[in-house]
Amino acid sequence: MNENNEVEQDLNHLMQIRREKLEELTKAGKNPFEITKFNRTHKSQEIKDNYDELEGKDVTIAGRIMSKRIMGKASFCTIQDSEGKIQSYVSTNDLGEESYKEFKTYDVGDIVGITGFVFKTRTEEISVHAKEMTLLSKSLRPLPEKFHGLKDMDLRYRQRYTDLIVNPEVKETFIKRSQIISEMRKIFDEHGYLEVETPVLNTISGGATARPFITHHNTLNIDMYLRIATELNLKRLIVGGYDKVYEIGRIFRNEGMDIRHNPEFTSVEFYSAFEDYNDMMDITEEIFQRCAMKVCGTTKITYQGTEIELGNKWKRVTMIDSIKNVCGVDFNQIQTDEEAIKIAKEKNVEVPEGKETRGNIISLFFDEFVEKTIVEPTFVCDYPIEISPLAKKKKDDPRLVERFELFIDGREYANAFSELNDPIDQYERFKEEIKAREAGDEEAGMMDEDFINALEIGLPPTGGEGIGVDRLVMLLTDSASIRDVLLFPTMRPLS
Repeated sequence: MNENNEVEQDLNHLMQIRREKLEELTKAGKNPFEITKFNRTHKSQEIKDNYDELEGKDVTIAGRIMSKRIMGKASFCTIQDSEGKIQSYVSTNDLGEESYKEFKTYDVGDIVGITGFVFKTRTEEISVHAKEMTLLSKSLRPLPEKFHGLKDMDLRYRQRYTDLIVNPEVKETFIKRSQIISEMRKIFDEHGYLEVETPVLNTISGGATARPFITHHNTLNIDMYLRIATELNLKRLIVGGYDKVYEIGRIFRNEGMDIRHNPEFTSVEFYSAFEDYNDMMDITEEIFQRCAMKVCGTTKITYQGTEIELGNKWKRVTMIDSIKNVCGVDFNQIQTDEEAIKIAKEKNVEVPEGKETRGNIISLFFDEFVEKTIVEPTFVCDYPIEISPLAKKKKDDPRLVERFELFIDGREYANAFSELNDPIDQYERFKEEIKAREAGDEEAGMMDEDFINALEIGLPPTGGEGIGVDRLVMLLTDSASIRDVLLFPTMRPLS
């Protein structure tokens, strides 16, 4: 018999014992699952923080038993609640023989309520001296570390509930995630932005270059798309007269999965009338720096072993200059598609079919040579028009647009434009997207006639941006994978 089978048999045996204990409780009229409410007065950390005030006073706590030490007529157990752990001293003298006997049958993982007075043990550990104990919920399955520890990352992602119980640092990551999002809202509110909500289901896939999820609405008998961005609807609201809007919400893209990508993820998109992409850079710096101070207490952080200073003025460089600085190729001196294709061959840069233009090749060179070299926060600006169908052209070079992406430690964190508000130009760019889609590019956009109509009503000069919330949380919690900052990441079903 192999080790896995032995572990499985041990697990089944312990689960059977726990069910038998539940049956005995039920027969005695003490089924814990019939309890609907328990009034606690304090949490673990609250007791520790206020020991001088609470010493000798009665408190009522509730939580999960994480450990037990039975020592004849007196025992200790450790209770874990949402704030942490606290020890409880349990004795037959205080509980009575019957209740103490029941306590000894409780298992690690059971949820209990305890009333007793606060004191310190001989080792100066703040504890609760139990006078009463109530079993509130019976754990019918042992916690995983009983056998092999919850170290299997796949199992941790699938069973996040147990991951949160046995790995306190995981719980802390998601507390920080909540704090980051709250701080974002605070910043936007201070800057006069209005938080809005836009549809997840749309009849057109647009606002980004990505492959969508397709679903079907039975009553309307039409296919619909889960949104790949919130951009077009948010810009409609700027047309409607709001000066500043933002939305924090789920985005869905039917693409590959790796340590940076999950099919559904969280972004914040925000748009401000009468501003441009330079203004977006300023607020981006503020968002990252303030969120870092909120959850790290400093702007100097370490991500996966690399020290990064978020507090300095961030570097701003054009995409073309960044390529020149890294690999010596100056696309300001390369004017034609043919010249670009030639230099791509010389540098062994593969150019996919349909991407044989100077603008697309500039982007390919950046991806190949530059992105991985960026460590400190850097705004890479002025992108080729071919890869930026929703951004405004630069006056001095209409082959480029007023767009930036933010890179830190080789990863993209934000994408922003001076928004294209010319309906004639936008219509022509949508037509190019349609051509690309008809040629087999499933990530290309669609024609959105209503958005063109909105632009014809009139969109003021506008700056807009999207920030990947999950990636920001990864950065500020030193998390290697996006799955580490998603409570319930997408997983392949077990066969």
